[in-house]
Amino acid sequence: MCLAIPSQITKIENEIATIDVDGVQRQASLLLLEDAAVGDYVIVHAGFAIKQIDESAAKETLTLLKEAAALVENEGGDRSKD
Repeated sequence: MCLAIPSQITKIENEIATIDVDGVQRQASLLLLEDAAVGDYVIVHAGFAIKQIDESAAKETLTLLKEAAALVENEGGDRSKD
């Protein structure tokens, strides 16, 4: 299963973007997108930015993912209770 996490473009050089997710930086190709710019939020899959999304949707998704991670952490990640 793949999880698409919104990432913000912090730098672009030769169709390669440096993207940031909560302080973690990686690189992603921009070959599949038109008009991507520094500051934009994108969805990345297999090293390619595949879709631009607006900032409010990106921030909402990131907040929900953090809340879900906190719930799992608080439960100790123990699924044997199911």
